[in-house]
Amino acid sequence: MSTTTETGTTYAPAPDALAGVLAPGVRPPRPSAWSASITFGWRAMLKIKHVPEQLFDVTAFPLMMTLMFTYLFGGALAGSPTEYLQFLLPGILTTSIVMITMYTGVEVNKDIEKGVFDRFRTLPIWRPSTLVGYLLGDLLRYVIASIVILAVGLVLGFRPQGGVTGVVGGILLVLVFSFAFSWLWTMLGLLLRSEKSVMGMSMMLLMPLTFLSNVYVDPSTMPGWLQVFVNASPITHLVSAVRSLMAGTPDMGEVTWVLVSSAALVALFGTLSMRLYNRK
Repeated sequence: MSTTTETGTTYAPAPDALAGVLAPGVRPPRPSAWSASITFGWRAMLKIKHVPEQLFDVTAFPLMMTLMFTYLFGGALAGSPTEYLQFLLPGILTTSIVMITMYTGVEVNKDIEKGVFDRFRTLPIWRPSTLVGYLLGDLLRYVIASIVILAVGLVLGFRPQGGVTGVVGGILLVLVFSFAFSWLWTMLGLLLRSEKSVMGMSMMLLMPLTFLSNVYVDPSTMPGWLQVFVNASPITHLVSAVRSLMAGTPDMGEVTWVLVSSAALVALFGTLSMRLYNRK
């Protein structure tokens, strides 16, 4: 259909043609919560592909921690580095992974500052999937750190009596706890104003938790007042559970404690994180 104006002839689409173009078609189905979370987890892994320097903290850091503490304290505390390694490695594996969980909060804070989350919240997806995706993507980093530490330990002489089953069980338990513990840093990433603040607050909490524990020495050698704190630490319970699994003598009381505390961490900090996320 055409119309004539003072400046010439213009063309307008026929009503039938216009209605055909604008007619609503079949909308694609809304992605499920699992599908959306996996997609954002894949996004987190792609960031590692494009910035491989992010793997430094899950390769060089665990390697340095294992070698440094084995040869620095092994002779003094156990008579030889190899003997000390049997006690140390489950603890070093645990604390190294727990310490790198703080980078989840740092990455969340970065995306908030860039305005990326504002775009995500306009999408018709399950709202928590963006945060869950971060944590799922970080699980890959935790697995890499576990493999590095275990490989170094085996080379240095670590021999787990629990065999493959005990080692895999111990690593899985650390991954479950780390996933739950990461919600704390996610909350801080949403709450604090800069990534430096998130990093500083995380280190202030992690240092006493990891060093005031049973990772490096037996708590029975500590003063009584300090033993109270050490024995109540979640890291102490986690390390005890992992040690028992790798030694082939599972302590089901400690394993249950870790699983229950992990569920409590998700319930508490996951809820707080989503409230902060919805208000941002």
